Amino acid sequence: MSDAPLLIERSEHVEQWTLNRPDARNAISDAGMVDAIVNAVAAVNGDMDVRSVVLTGAGSAFSAGGNIKDMRDKRGMFGGSPAEIRAGYREGIQRIPRALYHCEVPVVAAVNGPAVGAGCDLALMCDLRIASSTAFFAESFVQLGIIPGDGGAWLLTKAIGPARAAEMALTGDRVGAEQAAAWGLVNDVAAPEELLAEAHALAGRVAKNPPGAVRMAKKLLRESQHQSLESLLEMSASMQALAHSTSDHAEALAAFTEKRPGNFSGRL
Repeated sequence: MSDAPLLIERSEHVEQWTLNRPDARNAISDAGMVDAIVNAVAAVNGDMDVRSVVLTGAGSAFSAGGNIKDMRDKRGMFGGSPAEIRAGYREGIQRIPRALYHCEVPVVAAVNGPAVGAGCDLALMCDLRIASSTAFFAESFVQLGIIPGDGGAWLLTKAIGPARAAEMALTGDRVGAEQAAAWGLVNDVAAPEELLAEAHALAGRVAKNPPGAVRMAKKLLRESQHQSLESLLEMSASMQALAHSTSDHAEALAAFTEKRPGNFSGRL
């Protein structure tokens, strides 16, 4: 297996990104992993042939978040003066939520095991989540005497509301897969041996649609988190005018009328 921090494979229009640091439980706090995720996002943003992504972890964990040994030893982004640590977060791990927030294609998290601290937040940075029945989630920063430094307080509140977010962030307790589904933290729960197949099936349901429309719909969902209704309606009208003018829209109408799958190019 490659020693790259992030393994990237493609099947038709779906990419699979696998966090490839199983010996460190797929920690995402080192510069190599941050760069790999940011670069992968940039690549799919510029490639209309990629229409959805499945993100998972190698080994038994989805992601342990920050590297505890580096934290203990004050190495990497956890070392230096308070000003240097602040810069380390801003120029390091915080690049991941910024990148995934602006990822133009939908990302499905296939949470194959523990998603802890920043690993929990990484799952929340994805658009859709399927958890293995053996997975659990923990916003565990307070148990280490720190706070969610990668946007977790914002991500959790958006995903499950303020009351549940407070429960997770202030206790740091584990939330099992079934409870996570009941809270709306994940879309579905799958048996461990079926997880990747289920995640790819969901990604495929996204990828079968005209890619330009999917990207614009995702953008509108993102903007809805902070825009007023009037602003979002204006943006929607402009995007809709673009969508109506695409060859993929014409192909979608023809495919619907002829009762056949559409053949979409992503071209305007």
